[in-house]
Amino acid sequence: MEIKKVIPSGYCKGVVNAIRLAKDTKAKHPNENVYVLGMLVHNSFVTEELSSLGIITLDDSKKTKSELLDEIDEGIVIFTAHGISDAIKEKAVNKGLKYVDASCVDVLKTQNIIKDYLKDGYDVIYFGKPNHPEAEAVLSISDHIHLVNNEDTLRKLNLDNPKLFLTNQTTMSYLELKDLFELAKSLYPDIIIQEEICNATSSRQRAIYELKDCDLLYVVGDVKSNNTNQLVQIGKNHGIKKVLLIQSFKDIDDDDLKDVNKIYVTAGASTPPALISEVIEYLSQKTGDQLSD
Repeated sequence: MEIKKVIPSGYCKGVVNAIRLAKDTKAKHPNENVYVLGMLVHNSFVTEELSSLGIITLDDSKKTKSELLDEIDEGIVIFTAHGISDAIKEKAVNKGLKYVDASCVDVLKTQNIIKDYLKDGYDVIYFGKPNHPEAEAVLSISDHIHLVNNEDTLRKLNLDNPKLFLTNQTTMSYLELKDLFELAKSLYPDIIIQEEICNATSSRQRAIYELKDCDLLYVVGDVKSNNTNQLVQIGKNHGIKKVLLIQSFKDIDDDDLKDVNKIYVTAGASTPPALISEVIEYLSQKTGDQLSD
C-alpha cells in the first residue's frame, strides 16, 4: 500500500495570519477579555487551541454577528478571517470595544472590487454559500448585491440594471464557477465577470485533479469549512473511488483501508498541519507503509 500527501494542502496564508493575530492579541493583553466573533477559521481544533490560551469564541448559528456582539461588554473583539461588515466595526467602537480585524487579504480584495463596481452604478451578482460568514460580510455592503448559490438561483434573478458585475466567494469550486459564468453570460450578455477564487483554494483543488490511480482520498478538515467540502466534491467529480472527510485520525475506519493500494491525504486551508501529520502517521502504522514522495 502506498501513502502520499497531496501538495499543497493545509494552512493558507490567511489562516496563518488570523491565528497569529489572535495569539499576539492575547499575549499583549493578558489581563483583558479577548473574544472572537464567530469561528476564527472553520476548524474546531483551532477553536480549542485558542480557548486553551484564554481566547473566547462566540459562535452561534442562530445569532447574527450583531447579536453576538451584544454579548460583549468590555475587552477586545477579533473579527474572523472571513471578513466583517463596516456596521459591525462601528457598533464595536460605539460599545467602547477595541477590535482586531483578522480578515484575509484575499477576502478584502474581493470586497474592494465589489465596492468599486457599486460606486459605478453596477448591481453585483455574488456566487457564494448562504449563511457563510464571508458571504454575509459581502451582502452587508449593499442591497444591490444579490447572492446566488447555484444555476437555479441565478436563473430566478430578474435584474433590470444593464450594468451587472459577477464575482464569487473566495472558497468556491472553480468547476462550479465555470458553468455558472457561462450561464450568466447567456442570460446577461453584457455582464462583467471576474473570478475571485483565492490561490490557496484553487491550487488545492487543482492538485486533486492531477492525482492518478488514487483508491482512497482522505480530506482532513472541519465539516464547517467550505473549502474543505469543496475538496471532497472535487475528489468525487474526479472519479476517485473513495473520498472521505475526516476531522482527525480518530475518524479513520479500518474497513475503509481494505482493498486499497494507493491512499492520498489532503486537507482544507484551515486544517492544522499537526492533524495532517497525525493522519499520515496513523495510516503508516496501520498499513506498515511509509509516506512516499
